[in-house]
Parts: sequence; structure tokens; C-alpha cells
Amino acid sequence: MNNFIDKEYTIHLDTADPWEGKTLSYSEFKERLKFSFDSFPDMNFEITSAISEENHVAITWILTGTNLGMIGDHPPTNKSIKTKGFTIYHFKNHLIRGHTQIFDRKTVVQQLGFI
Repeated sequence: MNNFIDKEYTIHLDTADPWEGKTLSYSEFKERLKFSFDSFPDMNFEITSAISEENHVAITWILTGTNLGMIGDHPPTNKSIKTKGFTIYHFKNHLIRGHTQIFDRKTVVQQLGFI
């Protein structure tokens, strides 16, 4: 992963993400990924479009997965999710240095039965 991710990774906008607005070290970035994959071990992103320019790549995607691990204080629901989103990855020196992301978290919360 060191070949792709910068030693400092900034989450510029990712509403309701506990790491939103923070700059993560490499080990903190790995912790963030572990949290996501522990909650949804079969998480899959289907990229539906992509646009690149000098230091950015923008993608739209469909996220699917099954909640088989804890999400905060919530025990696993064993329910599947499907939602859409948009991410802009920020690059510097050919490494991903952060992202700006928006996706439909409300649908996920509803699909899991939290609301």
C-alpha cells in the first residue's frame, strides 16, 4: 500500500465519517480501512464512471456489502446494503494524498434498520 498512499492522507469532506477533516498517518489510514472491512468484509465498489486530470481522479460508484461486524455500538445486522456515491481522490507525487467524498449514508442506515 505504501506504493499508492502518501504518508499523510487528508479527508477533506466525508460527512458523518469519524475521520472527516483529519489528516491521517499511514497507520491511521490502515486503521480506518480495517474498521470499514471489519464491518463489511465483502464490501465492493463498482465504479460507474471516472474522470482524471493532473492531480485528481473523480469516480462515481455503487457500494454493496453485508454488515457482519460492529458499527460503533451497533452489533452486526447480517443485512446487505447498496448505495451510491462520488469520490474525488487527491494526488501528489503520484500518491493518493486524500479524498473528498459524498454518498448516501441515510440509505445505508435505513437498510441496516438503524432508523
